[in-house]
Amino acid sequence: MSVIVVSGTGTEIGKTVVTSAIAAAAAAAGRSVAVLKPAQTGLEPGVPGDAADAARLAGPSVTAVELARYPEPLAPDTAARRAGLPTLSPAEIAEAADKLAASHDLVLVEGAGGLLVRFDEAGHTLADAARLLDAPVLVVAPAALGTLNSTTLTAEALRARQLAALGVVIGSWPADPDLACRCNLADLPSSSGLPLLGAVPEGSGALAPEEFRAAAPAWLDPSLGGTWSARSFLAAWPAG
Repeated sequence: MSVIVVSGTGTEIGKTVVTSAIAAAAAAAGRSVAVLKPAQTGLEPGVPGDAADAARLAGPSVTAVELARYPEPLAPDTAARRAGLPTLSPAEIAEAADKLAASHDLVLVEGAGGLLVRFDEAGHTLADAARLLDAPVLVVAPAALGTLNSTTLTAEALRARQLAALGVVIGSWPADPDLACRCNLADLPSSSGLPLLGAVPEGSGALAPEEFRAAAPAWLDPSLGGTWSARSFLAAWPAG
């Protein structure tokens, strides 16, 4: 895979940290990596965004690219309209990703919020960009109550659009997971129809970059460049 689209079931669920972990594992394996953030919302100019944060955590060799920035923490289409700034089309996102793929082994395209958040006035979403790229989508999901519904809805949306889904990574696994988290861990694959491909411990984004890079492969399935095992993880956190 030269391009992976990283989406989520919502906002603030760990997409950037998961993206950073995949980038770190790939860079450690000697691959050239780029992180593309099509639309950064909620930040003023000059403040490091998600792409820059991913590169900080994953390593200095990782290329960070941001296509558009809107100051208010809203959906890209709404934020662009309120700021009087141009929106992004799926074609622009796909063109930028293809250009990066020509000079990098792996390009990670991190969405904004969930899969169907609007990017422009026509209602285009990250799913439309994934279709143009013919790229698989990795779903980042929370562990807590409610994740079965949101993850399954995201998986159904991918299937309805005939988009390939790699699987699910839990963006922030609690240090002391409650019963709902442990049950969700076991139920997510059957509910969503997607395999579990990793779990990132909560607070990982606050690690020093060197610690983050050293730990990242242990959070990810081998298909994402790591050493994580769903079977072992499930055995370590039984529903009881």
